[in-house]
Amino acid sequence: MARVLVFAFDLKEASQIRRIRSLLQLGYDVRSLAFQRGNMNADFVPDWTNTNLGHVPNENYGKRLLALIRALWPAFRSRQDLRSADVIVARNFDLLILAWMARSLFGRRRVPIVYECLDIHRLFTRPDAIGALMRWCERRLLARVQLLIVSSPGFVEHYFVPVQGFLGDVSIIENKLWFDGAKVSRPLYAPRRDAQGPIVVSWVGSIRCAPSLQILLQTADRMGKDVQINIHGNVHRHAVGDIDAAVESRENIRFFGPYSYPGDLEAIYAGSDLVWAQDLWQSGANSDWLLPNRIYEASWFGCPSIAVETTETGRKVAAEQLGLTISEPSADALVALLRRITRPELSALSQGILEQDDKQFELRPEAIADALSPAFRISPADR
Repeated sequence: MARVLVFAFDLKEASQIRRIRSLLQLGYDVRSLAFQRGNMNADFVPDWTNTNLGHVPNENYGKRLLALIRALWPAFRSRQDLRSADVIVARNFDLLILAWMARSLFGRRRVPIVYECLDIHRLFTRPDAIGALMRWCERRLLARVQLLIVSSPGFVEHYFVPVQGFLGDVSIIENKLWFDGAKVSRPLYAPRRDAQGPIVVSWVGSIRCAPSLQILLQTADRMGKDVQINIHGNVHRHAVGDIDAAVESRENIRFFGPYSYPGDLEAIYAGSDLVWAQDLWQSGANSDWLLPNRIYEASWFGCPSIAVETTETGRKVAAEQLGLTISEPSADALVALLRRITRPELSALSQGILEQDDKQFELRPEAIADALSPAFRISPADR
């Protein structure tokens, strides 16, 4: 049985849990060394062997650096896991630093490291000396990894090849749905909507994008009873501020809070005409290059997505007919779209999405196994 050691940025984050469970489902012996951030799932207890690396704050880079240094001690205590691993997976740059140091100090120095880059953080795209230093550090570590995994081809096309000059092995694991157990069935037909009711636009997932919130608030103010904005998910309050006050002052916005994945998804998307899929948190860089899980979730249930046409998300939505695009990220563009679209057009678009193959939207075990295979192909003699 292959042994995979995962260095995780947040043990209790939903996508992190899903990734480790997907590795377990593949039959790997999986262990983790994980920080905790306290953003969600406070009561979660892992059902695999985990070494707690301690709490790490959001956005406070000085404290995060200190947390990395402190994490060397629990990593030392788990040195047997390091030495017995066949592959190390480091999810994000902080963890790549820690994984490389821990492997060098306590483990087998040639065990393959997989760098799974979830986002291109804005520190790496800054044009100043700090940005140059961060890119230099990442390039140094990229030269020491055996495989790079990203969730969008945009990260490779716009950053890793032209900026970092990376020419090594790359795998893409898109942020598709992962069913850890019973699969939630797709609807056969698009839901019938009340032609006289408001268009329901939902924002689903990690609620951390302040520009998206402002666009949706302005759209609600301008369209009044003609639109209903529903917000589902965990709020990153350090990023979006006091969302409660903004919602309470508007009758056509409802905030539902966290939801169960994947059990609540069917009801959420069945109650939505469209989903706001565009991330604007780091426009001009990461947000323009990523592919969010919202487009796969929404498409599984036949709910069309809205995205900005000049982004990777918008290009995918347009090319694969997964929804609608707007020319710019603004309330003007969104309001114009919502006033123009008709109920029959929405129904036809939804039905077309439901008729697409399931594999377009579902992450299957063989896809993860294929993505990791370049790291496992390295022979023991080369480690």
